[in-house]
Amino acid sequence: MNRFAKSIIVLIFLVIASGKANASAERAWDLLVSSNGSIKSYPRVVEELVQDKLYFAAVPYIKEYLTRSSSIENKKIDRLIDTVVTYVGVKQFEVLPTQILKKTSAPSMKYILAKKYFRSGKYKDALRALNGTIPKSHTTKPFALFLEGSIHSIERRFKSSVATYNECVLESRKQIKKTRIANDKKQLEINRDYCLVGIARTQFANNDYERANLSYLDLDKRSPIWPEVLFEEAWNSFYLQDYNRTLGKLVTYKAPILQFLFNPEVPVLEAMTYLEMCLYEDAKKVSDKFQNEYENQHLGLSKLLRKNGKNYRYYYLLAKSRKDGRIRGNNLINRLLNKINRDSAYIELVDRFVSGKEEIERVNKIRNQKLKKILTINLKESLLLQRNLIGAYVRKSLNIAEHHLERSLEALTYIKLEMLKRSKDRLYGIEPEPLRGRGDIRYIKRNEKQYFWSFEGEFWADELGDYVFSLKSECEVSL
Repeated sequence: MNRFAKSIIVLIFLVIASGKANASAERAWDLLVSSNGSIKSYPRVVEELVQDKLYFAAVPYIKEYLTRSSSIENKKIDRLIDTVVTYVGVKQFEVLPTQILKKTSAPSMKYILAKKYFRSGKYKDALRALNGTIPKSHTTKPFALFLEGSIHSIERRFKSSVATYNECVLESRKQIKKTRIANDKKQLEINRDYCLVGIARTQFANNDYERANLSYLDLDKRSPIWPEVLFEEAWNSFYLQDYNRTLGKLVTYKAPILQFLFNPEVPVLEAMTYLEMCLYEDAKKVSDKFQNEYENQHLGLSKLLRKNGKNYRYYYLLAKSRKDGRIRGNNLINRLLNKINRDSAYIELVDRFVSGKEEIERVNKIRNQKLKKILTINLKESLLLQRNLIGAYVRKSLNIAEHHLERSLEALTYIKLEMLKRSKDRLYGIEPEPLRGRGDIRYIKRNEKQYFWSFEGEFWADELGDYVFSLKSECEVSL
């Protein structure tokens, strides 16, 4: 067959495929017309739209069907809901009231319902929503197990929590092997890592710091959540009174590769650690440096949040502009926006938004102008909500950072006051004057998962998180 003949066949195939691509949407229109817009036709309408991969366009029909139906006993619509949620994400439906979410038995909706109960502190209701409602093979099962493990930990059922987190790790790994969708695989990997960390967090909550210390080390440093968890490891070392290792973990945040991160509680823990070791000058340097750098920038962030209120479009564009390389506001705001742009939850919201916008092209190919108009309105409604969800996430992240920064600045002030008091006690002989000496390998503690590195020729990225100081506490009486 010559090249011209092949081109003709391909062209004919594309024409046929184009006609078929809109056939389901056209059938959806016929259903709406014949039923005079009755919600009884909505399950079949959703089915046809799903056939045409118009998932975001189908969302308003699902929401209206759930809202207006007195009760739903339709396994087919439950399966369709699960399919749509898989593509548009759970956030589109989290805005629905719990009374509406309770109408359907779709596993994805049961998970969303449990999340809403969890955020309201209704842990028993959340467990009831999860109990026996989500099959192991379902895509939301690993995430539901993480939620369940968190509830057990909060309610101090530590044994049940660890068991659930372990199950979550196994289920996440199983689904990682099965899925072929890159974004789904990434979310499952992150969920697996959060479940691994959940084990350590539960042990920490149970004051089992030695075991938590070992469990934290099970998290791969290549995980996108590892940088944030490093701070938790530092706290665990602090509770173990292994202050040199606390300082070693905290100094990791100064690595160039982690400059995108901003955690205002890091200098607080660093200053507290120096204070516990009676290294008052070091504590003062940390406090002064952070306060001098961020007190004014904190005011700039507060002003931005007050000025823009709940203008979600503004926050969406703010984060988008930073991703595009534009510098907005002061250094603090830009660091926070850099961090947000790397957050897995933010990335997922944006990816869903982009995939939703791709549906516009498919809708534009529909010949029926009335159908095209209705589906365009539906798409606009769903995508506008998705954009606002992104903006709300950005705003919430900035609000949380502003709150933590305010608390950290206040905490550093109290630390400086305590440091001055102790310095005064030392001056008046109430506390002994230490012998000056900095660093000795004998002050380094290690467990079976930690090793000593000579650091000959290495650089920052080689052993991130394995740094440890070797300072002697000056609180001890020198003989």
